[in-house]
Amino acid sequence: MIEVTRETKETQIKVKLNLYGTGKANIDTGVGFYDHMLEAFTKHAHIDMEVTCKGDTHIDDHHTVEDVGIVIGQALKKAIYPVQSIERFGNATVVMDEASVTCDIDLSNRGYLVFELPIGGKVGDFDVELVEEFFKAFAFNLPLTLHLIYNRGKNKHHIIEAAFKALAVALRRAVTVNENAGIPSTKGVL
Repeated sequence: MIEVTRETKETQIKVKLNLYGTGKANIDTGVGFYDHMLEAFTKHAHIDMEVTCKGDTHIDDHHTVEDVGIVIGQALKKAIYPVQSIERFGNATVVMDEASVTCDIDLSNRGYLVFELPIGGKVGDFDVELVEEFFKAFAFNLPLTLHLIYNRGKNKHHIIEAAFKALAVALRRAVTVNENAGIPSTKGVL
């Protein structure tokens, strides 16, 4: 079990995770919709993950969402790198009712994000612009190359949930053990 903590004036966060788990989640960030997204991610990545966060949500949810993304990325970095004997690349298209989102990842040890989800406004009390902040913090702290592409959909909840689930499935595929892969790079290191 990997454990990472982060304490700032804005947030106090603890993340525990097991990369090769069963999808068991215990998530409490104080942001209900975000908890729901992280539970979906955990379930479909087959990661066991506990997240606790006490954040300055009396201001807004920005620091909580971004900082939790940072810490989850850092925990996964500890679990994945140095990359060896795994597939390295993963992709998935996930549908949720009318919505469809594609995620492609490369466990490249280089942070990069392509975020093409045409969403704005709110889902309940949740500011939808924070979705990109999560994925940016996640990608640059893991680090990995992450492309999230909108295919179709109208319901913001469905589009966002499809994105979290697509990342989960792509990550699960990328960390699939392949003993023949060695270090999956022509450079000999990632």
